[in-house]
Amino acid sequence: MSLIKLLQRFPDEESCKQDFKNKREKEGVICKKCSGTSHYWLKYKNQWQCKSCSFRTTLKSGTIMEDSKMSIFKWYMAMAFMTDLKKGVSAKELQRQLGHKRYYSIWCLMHKIRKAMGSRDAKYSLKGEVELDEGYYTVCTSEKDKIKTKQGRGSIAVQNVAVLAESTPLEDIETGKKTTKSRYYKMKALTTHKSEEIQQIIANDLDNKCIVFSDKSTSYTNLEEIIEMHCVEISTEQTAKTTLKWVHTAIGNSKRNFLGVYHQIKGKYLQNYLNEFCYKLNRRYFGYRIFERATLAVASTIR
Repeated sequence: MSLIKLLQRFPDEESCKQDFKNKREKEGVICKKCSGTSHYWLKYKNQWQCKSCSFRTTLKSGTIMEDSKMSIFKWYMAMAFMTDLKKGVSAKELQRQLGHKRYYSIWCLMHKIRKAMGSRDAKYSLKGEVELDEGYYTVCTSEKDKIKTKQGRGSIAVQNVAVLAESTPLEDIETGKKTTKSRYYKMKALTTHKSEEIQQIIANDLDNKCIVFSDKSTSYTNLEEIIEMHCVEISTEQTAKTTLKWVHTAIGNSKRNFLGVYHQIKGKYLQNYLNEFCYKLNRRYFGYRIFERATLAVASTIR
């Protein structure tokens, strides 16, 4: 959705509140006191009241917006910039665009939205044929949680990330020519090089009938016990262009994106940036609807 159309649809705080109210009611409002799901709207209070215990719930209560003093209008503008701009936006630039005084408030807001994006994608599992590999991302980290320090670079380190790409092989019935297209992606920042962590990711994010393709890394052991089949190939330049084509494409694109927009990322926040990249990549054909999906994700993510 272009900025002009967005401002035409949401010109003020009241229009944003009404839309967010509709989104929350669509997802279902849950009472904090009795966990009841039946509510009625108190128009003069701008709150829901539980039919069972009369406990009241505000528009932001129970979502990642709770305790935020920032207007819903600014939340909506932030989601628009984060989803509509192909390469994303930095917190400093968003602060300038929104005319907000405090940088830290905008920075926190963006990370909350990224958390909502990650929570939404976590609800879905990859199916069919899945490529698996790891990428190494340069991050800024403290001495305490340094993962693998490069000599002479101070607090600069590299962190490995497990990347999974759901690819669908297609065959033209008339010509017999086969093509492969990527569908959905998942990226998980790793804290160790142990196989147990990879196995946990596979168990959580993949359907148990998946066929996984990977190289001969020692981290990918005993995966066949979790999924239907695990196909292993020796890691070569040819493998990167064929068997593991889409994971390497995603790794390269994400690195360029992070370097161009954020310049430096702290290791402990890397997963949040991966959430945003994957969320937009998985919805790359949604067009303006990606903004609608983002508002729905924020409305449904529990604080």
